[in-house]
Amino acid sequence: MKDVDLDLSYSDGDVDTNKSGNECLADVVDRRFSRRQTMLGGASATGMAVFGTTLLAACGEGGTTAIASATKDGVTTASVSTGQMVSLASLTGTGANATVAQTAGAQIQLLAEEGQPLNFIAPAVAEPTTFSFNLRTTQANGTSKTVPASVTVVPAALTFPVVAKNFNDIVTVPEGYSVRVMTALGDPIKPGVSNYANDGSNGDFDQRIGDHGDALAFFGLGANGKRNDNASNRGLLAQNHENITQDYLHPNGPTAAPRPRAEAIKEIEAHGVSVIELVDQGSRDWAVVQDSGFNRRITPNTGMELAGPVAGSDFVKTKYAPNGLQGRGTINNCANGVTGWGTLLTCEENWAGYFKRNGDDANRSAKELVGLSRYGVTSSTGNYGWATVNTGEDIFSRWDANATAGAPTDDFRNEPNQFGWVVEIDPYDPASTPRKRTALGRISHEGAWMGRMGNNQKLAVYMGDDSRNEYFYKFVSAASWNPSDARSDNRLAIGDKYLNNGTLYVARFNDDGTGQWMPLVMGQVPDLPNYSFASQADILVHTRLAADAQNATAMDRPEWTACNPATGEIYLTLTNNRQSSRPIDKVNAVNPRFYVDPPENRSSRYGNPNGHIIRIREDGSDPASVTFRWDIYLFGADAADPVVAGVDRNISGLTADNDFSSPDGLWFSRDQNPAGRVRPLLWIQTDDGSMDDRTNDQMLAALPGTVGDGQAMIVQGKDGSGATSSQATVVGADPSVATLRRFLVGPKECEITGVDTTPDGRTLFVGIQHPGEDGSWDSPSSNWPQSQTGTNNGRPRSGVVAITRDDGGIVGL
Repeated sequence: MKDVDLDLSYSDGDVDTNKSGNECLADVVDRRFSRRQTMLGGASATGMAVFGTTLLAACGEGGTTAIASATKDGVTTASVSTGQMVSLASLTGTGANATVAQTAGAQIQLLAEEGQPLNFIAPAVAEPTTFSFNLRTTQANGTSKTVPASVTVVPAALTFPVVAKNFNDIVTVPEGYSVRVMTALGDPIKPGVSNYANDGSNGDFDQRIGDHGDALAFFGLGANGKRNDNASNRGLLAQNHENITQDYLHPNGPTAAPRPRAEAIKEIEAHGVSVIELVDQGSRDWAVVQDSGFNRRITPNTGMELAGPVAGSDFVKTKYAPNGLQGRGTINNCANGVTGWGTLLTCEENWAGYFKRNGDDANRSAKELVGLSRYGVTSSTGNYGWATVNTGEDIFSRWDANATAGAPTDDFRNEPNQFGWVVEIDPYDPASTPRKRTALGRISHEGAWMGRMGNNQKLAVYMGDDSRNEYFYKFVSAASWNPSDARSDNRLAIGDKYLNNGTLYVARFNDDGTGQWMPLVMGQVPDLPNYSFASQADILVHTRLAADAQNATAMDRPEWTACNPATGEIYLTLTNNRQSSRPIDKVNAVNPRFYVDPPENRSSRYGNPNGHIIRIREDGSDPASVTFRWDIYLFGADAADPVVAGVDRNISGLTADNDFSSPDGLWFSRDQNPAGRVRPLLWIQTDDGSMDDRTNDQMLAALPGTVGDGQAMIVQGKDGSGATSSQATVVGADPSVATLRRFLVGPKECEITGVDTTPDGRTLFVGIQHPGEDGSWDSPSSNWPQSQTGTNNGRPRSGVVAITRDDGGIVGL
């Protein structure tokens, strides 16, 4: 058959489909909202931490932190910061078989094995705190000796050496840290599946690690094979597979349309989610358990259930699911979230471009056309042209969303409505069917992160819509949190309880540092001139249109959110924006910056090319509050760019040690270890587009303050034509290298995305997405992960690395 000349390239959906005409900053609404009681959830900052057996196994490594000590009046004294590994035996010169009695300070958990030194990890403290001990040893002659020791622990600090910007084809981490590649594209996760040849010849991606690994999460497993949230030596790693680098998947790149079946099924199955078991073989030497019964691939062909208000509605009825209660698969899974009952929330981001739709306007209603346009379901081919496979199988024809003259259940016109949701997966039950939580709305979901959970309070889930000039959302559960639900083995039923019923809101930011959550509820959302809402299901399927109607604040690509476990404040990355989507006269308080970033001949660098991070604090610290305070925590910038008079560019005063562009991934350390207590450690990952002439993508560690720690500011801007802006905003306190510094730089042409740790904080998992994305099958532009161990050949592969401290301490502190 003659090849059809189609553009089958990928469209990531990063376009502006918001034609609402909303003001980017709304007027203050003259309404009163009730406030709820103060939330108390979260772990307390204590000296005790829960550690897995890996901590004990590391005690004999002899790589403990070098600590300067002194002796006065017979007492050995030392000072360390939170998260450092301390060896009492090494500090005092006492034998490893000593017995220890703690004499001052909150109770420390000592970690020891027979014949090994006596270690502990310095706990989280708010101010310098002294812990005193008596170490008693028995001499050869039978006499005993007692040696007193005192260790002063100071608050958390960033102590690792700054990693310099670079273009190396490896994952670069600070001196004193080690990197190990855990998984990569194509790795087998089922018994009997062959090793990946990495030459485009392998299939069976329903049994292999997928491509473009994005967000990831570690779920602890106890020795009994059951869920254990505190287990740090065995667990399940769930990872999203957002997209593919098509050229590297096939022997000689992809075939033109009509696409061959084998190529298309490989590309489809390389999307989705993977769940694999990891085990620590000792001293944080992690390995994949290939024959684990937990290992699982969830692909665009995996059966799904629809749950919540949209389930069963006409919007989601298709030829495959005439009752509108089922669906198939998940695609373009970007960021994620983890629930308090042990499930994964994976999020469908740029799903719209996968569908082919053209020439069917006559078979569509006027409302349908408005909705399809607003979501960008307008491609004449669909990403990768899967609908051109001519075998007649509906796993391919489903990607053709054209409406025929028949009924909606005669074709796949409604298939796009089956995507754009938050999908809940139980990683502990490989036989379970994932559920799409429609109450959380249908957008380009970057992620879905839960706020701090308090007893008998509503639960909140925060979500960004990752496209230019889109909005920031919050879902509040109808049910109040019952802590006993955290222990249920019927985890998806708990999800039904909290995620199927509630109120979806969209954010409106005011330029005085306050804001409102506007309800997206039938009867409270006004109709648009070209669209009237008929039901709550209608609002949830067309969430963007409802947010337009509520005059929400347009944002510079709202992406990941993260909850500070100590304060409950919510952080949101705004990756960037450009002049073509937000011209200089559309700056607003929460997106106040407009400038030209050198080199000036690149139009993509007009606007806010380096992005920023905002944070909010719910009034009353109540997740169900409908009002909040906000400020801008951090502005991305290239510190080497020249100062331009009348233009505020490097507003946060970044230096070569901590400058960055396009913040994307964002994650606070777990409060199960010292890095997540008192002043929690924040990880920031980048998807640089404007600093790619300075460095590969990077990850930074930060110790942020709180909302309101800065000041009001007027941000000055200027575009390429000389037009200027002057925008009032609220900025946070400037960082320093003590509170923000570069921890990691990735390999060539990658994006750093996906981050979690074991509960003890001693192993950090990081995702490396699409290294060498600009290369080709016959001329790769990266050789990672092979290059990580010095083999500079072979096609690049997305993967996950495990990063540990050589001295066994908390990663990042």
